[in-house]
Amino acid sequence: MNLSVLDQSVMAKGDSAAETFRKTVKLAQMAEELGYTRFWVAEHHNSNGMAGSSPEILISHIASGTTRIKVGSGGVLLPQYSPYKIAENFNVLQTLFPGRIDLGIGRSPGGSASTRLALTDGVRKSLNEFPRQLRDLQGFLSKDHPYQHVQAFPQTDDPALLWLLGITHRGARLAAEHGVAFTYGHFINPYNGKRALDTYFSQFRASAALTEPKANVCIFVVCADTQEEAEMLALSQDMWLLAVEKGRDTRLISSIEAEDIQLTHEEKEKVTENRKRMLVGTPAKIKEELQVLSKIYRTDEFMVITNIHDFQGKLNSYKLLAEAFGLS
Repeated sequence: MNLSVLDQSVMAKGDSAAETFRKTVKLAQMAEELGYTRFWVAEHHNSNGMAGSSPEILISHIASGTTRIKVGSGGVLLPQYSPYKIAENFNVLQTLFPGRIDLGIGRSPGGSASTRLALTDGVRKSLNEFPRQLRDLQGFLSKDHPYQHVQAFPQTDDPALLWLLGITHRGARLAAEHGVAFTYGHFINPYNGKRALDTYFSQFRASAALTEPKANVCIFVVCADTQEEAEMLALSQDMWLLAVEKGRDTRLISSIEAEDIQLTHEEKEKVTENRKRMLVGTPAKIKEELQVLSKIYRTDEFMVITNIHDFQGKLNSYKLLAEAFGLS
């Protein structure tokens, strides 16, 4: 089993953005030492609790503070940007850090309608253009595209590996048809994964960059020495997910503060539903559950995301997982 990390640079209540980024780098350095395969950062906008609005800059900073681990995006919001500019950004990164850069892209609009318009400078871009943008991005990375007279400099013989992030079988099919790697977001949609991965593997077409299908699955995990401790730590993540879904303050609160919150019946049901997006428990329990999911999803790589207030608890969660799977 290969394990990787997705870190959304979520701010803990009381932390500054600068402190949040320092924690992201510290987590990346520890992940490298523990033997994790990749470390990806996300892209979010107009959210007071998510500091990572520019994955390209964060990738450069993290790669500078590490030496071996692959660093990438999970993912750049392709519908809002120029495929050409994205290709240039990641060619620069791959030139600076050869063989270490992953380019994960997503179809997400990136926020509210007004946030999206701010990102596109007022241009109303259609999400239906996503397949065409993906083709163009592949073309700029491989020097084979409609704008033959425009090259994405600096050119590199080994462009960043392109990943498409999705939560449906339609996204999986698009990744398969274009011959790119695929990441399934179990941490967003835990219900459609098997269909999505089956679609990807059955319909994959080789491309210049990828001759065989390559997939991983991203999932929330909270791991601790005991089930009771893991459940307590996960309360912070439970409340954070509720806040994100309701458009509230998206900074992480402590489990103690979370424990004191009086939830409505509807909110309790939502917390129970959200638990299907995550694994919570001891190293042995989570190892067993990931091995089961590995067979269902037909992948040997999981990207782990842990959004809890207790940073030492977060570091320990990743450490326990690494030990359970014998990473090195």
